[in-house]
Amino acid sequence: MIGYYVHHVGRGHLQHARSIARQLNDEVTGLSSLPRPDGWAGEWVELSRDDEAAEPVDPTAYGHLHWAPIGDVGLRSRMATIAAWIDRSQPRALVADVSIEVTALARLMGVPIASMMLPGDRSDPPHHLGYALSDVLIAPWPGSTAGLSDASQPWAAKMRHVGAVSRFDGREPLARGGDGRRRVLVLQGDGGSDVRRLDLDSAARATEGWEWTALGGASGHWAADPWPQICQADVVVVHAGLNGLAEVAAARRPAIVAPQTRPHDEQYATARAIAAAGLAVVVEGWPKPAEWVGHLDQALRLGGERWSAWSFGDGAAQAARIIESVAARGSPRRSSDEHRLDDPVQTPTWR
Repeated sequence: MIGYYVHHVGRGHLQHARSIARQLNDEVTGLSSLPRPDGWAGEWVELSRDDEAAEPVDPTAYGHLHWAPIGDVGLRSRMATIAAWIDRSQPRALVADVSIEVTALARLMGVPIASMMLPGDRSDPPHHLGYALSDVLIAPWPGSTAGLSDASQPWAAKMRHVGAVSRFDGREPLARGGDGRRRVLVLQGDGGSDVRRLDLDSAARATEGWEWTALGGASGHWAADPWPQICQADVVVVHAGLNGLAEVAAARRPAIVAPQTRPHDEQYATARAIAAAGLAVVVEGWPKPAEWVGHLDQALRLGGERWSAWSFGDGAAQAARIIESVAARGSPRRSSDEHRLDDPVQTPTWR
């Protein structure tokens, strides 16, 4: 049995979990505040929310944790649920994507940890703690990408780079339509966006001859399977979250990357690495209407084949093999002072 903790903000953590869980040769239990997703094969333990208090008290534990507010009923409930599940199921490993607090709880209960990593500045004390407790750190980007992997950090030796992880890996790109229209697809995440509906409308009006479609964020539209729209787009405008980038990379589409504000400079760090590698056009903030024609033309000239350096097509499978190697050392063991039912009772000798 392997446990898989899934953070509830955005959709990227869940998409990674679904992709990797399908590749694991073991039962997988999901642990999350999210409801059970369609198609999840194993058990799913839905956890209480711990972020609903109006005024959380000392959530960082004097700067040593990210989120453990004092007296929060939801926090106490979710941690008790996880602990009870570990005691009952005796997992061989737990995947943390992502939570320093869940990592610490599981490791204190003797469960080996495989932690998913995110880009950005992770040098704060909570990340030092979580990464120090983890057996392995899985980085869903290529190790050759400059600026995303700091070899000077004490956890560098634990990092394993697997390239992008996408639910679309191995899926054949769909043939593009031959109607002559040029299409832009804007992919926004579910974790918040700096882009307004007005920004989308202004960009569309400023680019005559281009047909714009938007999914997620301010658009008000969502697609459970955006693969057809991604494949049909001449250019995809995408945020710099790992999941969105992985989906565009899997389809090898020309792209404009517009990073969003996130903790730890996550998306801007990723965008800088994408720009340095020359994989896509990268912009600082949402462009002015008059700038869009030039950016679109530049993306077309660059093309999408360079994404092969970011997306290898087997990131989920590589991650699964790494997790299984961690699980191999996590089989439950009997304490030396425990006795089987058929063990002879030992009579103590007093001296």
